[in-house]
Amino acid sequence: MSVTNELFSRANDLCRRRAYEQWHRGQSKQQILRSQVGFQTLPSTRPSICQGCTNYHGIAYGTSRAKRCTLVCAMHPYGWQGGGGCPDWLGDS
Repeated sequence: MSVTNELFSRANDLCRRRAYEQWHRGQSKQQILRSQVGFQTLPSTRPSICQGCTNYHGIAYGTSRAKRCTLVCAMHPYGWQGGGGCPDWLGDS
């Protein structure tokens, strides 16, 4: 039984490594195209109210593009919806 688990684990590692290599290759190609067109940096995807906040998380979770959801922070998972500044904002220190 452990031999089977080891084989599956090894196969999963190889698939994961291959997927990462393909993703990295695609990111490199996109960066080359951006630099050729004149865009050196990517625009920030961080909401303006969250700029400089240490509570910002910003990682997208979900298995498909249609169902992916970005977790902004623990206090406000979808970002601060109120007017004015976020009451939980903590600056980088």
